[in-house]
Amino acid sequence: MRGKIRIKNSGGQNYHIKIRYFAVTLALLSSINIPRVVVEAVSCPDLRVVFARGSGGERWSDKNYLEYKNTIETKLKTTDLKYEFIDLDYPAVAIGLDKLSTTVGALFGAGEAYEFGDSVNAGVDSLSNLVNSSSCPNTRYVLGGYSQGAMVVSKSLEKLNANKIIYAATFGDPKIYLPEGEGLMPAACRGDNLSDYRKYVPDCQAYIGLLGAYIPYEPEALVGKVGTWCNKRDIFCSSRLSVSDHLGYIADDLYEDASRVIFDKITKTYDIKNTISSPHDTAILIDSTGSMEGMIEQYKNEALRLAEETLSSGGRVALYDYRDLDDPYTPVQHCDFNTCTLEKIQTELNNIQADGGGDTPESLLSASFHVMSSLKWKYGSTKSLVVLTDANYLSPDRDGMSFDEVVALSKKIDPVNFYIITSDAVGHTYEMLASATDGKVVTNFDELSFLTDYIMERYDTLPRVEETSSVATLPILTVTKKEEIESKITVKFNSTGIKTLVLLNDSILGMTNGNEITVSGLDPNAKNELKLVPMGEDVRGEAVIIALETNNSGLEPDLSQRNEKNASRVEAMLEPKETIKMRAPDLSLIPKTPNTGSN
Repeated sequence: MRGKIRIKNSGGQNYHIKIRYFAVTLALLSSINIPRVVVEAVSCPDLRVVFARGSGGERWSDKNYLEYKNTIETKLKTTDLKYEFIDLDYPAVAIGLDKLSTTVGALFGAGEAYEFGDSVNAGVDSLSNLVNSSSCPNTRYVLGGYSQGAMVVSKSLEKLNANKIIYAATFGDPKIYLPEGEGLMPAACRGDNLSDYRKYVPDCQAYIGLLGAYIPYEPEALVGKVGTWCNKRDIFCSSRLSVSDHLGYIADDLYEDASRVIFDKITKTYDIKNTISSPHDTAILIDSTGSMEGMIEQYKNEALRLAEETLSSGGRVALYDYRDLDDPYTPVQHCDFNTCTLEKIQTELNNIQADGGGDTPESLLSASFHVMSSLKWKYGSTKSLVVLTDANYLSPDRDGMSFDEVVALSKKIDPVNFYIITSDAVGHTYEMLASATDGKVVTNFDELSFLTDYIMERYDTLPRVEETSSVATLPILTVTKKEEIESKITVKFNSTGIKTLVLLNDSILGMTNGNEITVSGLDPNAKNELKLVPMGEDVRGEAVIIALETNNSGLEPDLSQRNEKNASRVEAMLEPKETIKMRAPDLSLIPKTPNTGSN
C-alpha cells in the first residue's frame, strides 16, 4: 500500500521526499560476533529469568541480554534455587545497518526497516504464552527488556498472571509513563509524588516516551513488582536527545543496579537470606555533649560492627562528633571516607568523650549539613548518616540552617538516609526527619543490631531523580487546523521547536522544519495516528497525537506494492519538489554522564 505525505514550510515552499514507511528501530544496535550460547533448560525450575532484547539483537548473544544475565546469575549462585535464563523468542526487528552514524541518520531522515509493531506484538504473544502456560505452575518469573524489548515487557504486563511474576524491569522504554514529570515545573523536579516504579530516572522532566506511553504503566495487580530505568539523557525515555545514553545501559552499570533490586525481590519471595550487599557510604555522627556519656559507651561496640561490615563489603565509613554552635568544638571530623580504617575508627571512637553542653536542643541540622556537604559521596553507593543523640534539634539552627535545607541536600546527593538512635523521650521529634530522608528512628538499644542489618541490606544504589530548582523549557507544538479534502488529510501546526519529528502509527517518517503535513492513501480499516514531536537543540517536547479518521468510507488503498511475503509493508512518499537531506545528530555534541560509581 502506498501513502503520500507532502510537507510545506512556513514560506510555502514544497519539498519532495521518497521514504520507506519507517517502522521504528529503537535500540540502534548491530549484532555482535559472540559464539552462540547453549542454554540447557531446567525442567520446571523455581525461577525463570526472561529478557526481551532490543532491536537487532541476536538471540542468546545480544550484549544487553548477556549483561542482564550475568549480573543476576552472579547473585543467584549464592542460593540453592533452580533457575534458567531465557532470551525471549521474538523477532526484535532491526534496520540492519552496520555503522551507528548511518543508523542514526536513517532514524532521523529516511531509511528502510521492517515491521516494528508486528515485532512488538509477536514478543507480547511469546511472553504471554510463556508466563501464562499451565505447565510448571510453581515456576516464578523475573522479566526484563531493553528498548524495543522494554515495550514488549510493559505492553505485556496487563496480560500476565501477576501471581507468577516476581519482578519486571524495563530499560530505555520508548513507552515510559511518569506522570510526575508533566508540566512547566514538574513535581519530580521537587522530589514529590515519584512513581514507585521509578527506580532510576534522573531526568525530572521525563514524562512520556518518544513513542507515547502505556497507561497504566504499573497495573494494579503488579504494584511493587515493576521498575523502570531510563538513562540520564536517553532520547527514547527522557526529555533529552542523547543517542549515546540510550546505548549506555551496560557501560553505566544500570543492569548491575537493577540486579540488586531484582535479587532483593527474589530473596524475599523465597524467604532466603540476601548475602549480596551494595556498596555503602556510611557517616557516623555522634552527639558528644555531657549528657551523652552513658549512651556513647553503649553504642560504641555496635558502631564498630557497622563500620566493620561496611568496610568488609567494600563500603566506606566517616566519623564525626558534634555539640552545639555555642560550643566551638562542633562539628569535628575524626576521619573521612578516604582515611577511615577499622583500626582508625576504633581508636577515634575510644577518644570521643562526652563533655560540655548544658542546654538542649543541639545543633544537629547545622552539623548534618556540614557532614553531607564536606564528604565526597560515591555515586552509585547506598548513603547513610547514622546519628547518636539524646536531645532534639533546633529548627532553624543557631546559624539559620533549616529543616528544609538539610532534607533538600540529602535528596540532592542521593538521598542520604538519616538513621537516628536516640531516647524514648525525644524519638518522636525525629520521625519527620527520618521519614523525609527515607531513614529510621531507633529508641531501643536492643534494636541496634537490627538497625545495622537493615542499613547493610539496603539495595537502592542510584538516585531515583535529580531534583532541580530550574528546568529546561520544552518546545511546544499546537495543531491549528486539520481538514480532509479529496481523501487527503492536511494537518497544519505551529511549533516553538526547531524541527518536528513525524511519526505515523509509532513509525518514524523523519524530521521536518515545515508546518504543514498532508497524508493520503491510508488504510481506512486501520487505526491511523499521526504524532508530531517538537524538537529543540537538546530537548524534546510532548508529542501531539492526531487521529487520522477518514470520512471517505470508499477509499481503497493502493495494494500494488503488497504481496503475500510482505503483506504488512507500507510505503509512504513525501511529495514536494526537492529532496530534503536530513543530517544525523553530531554525537560528539551530545553530553553524556557515565554512572560508573567513581567519585
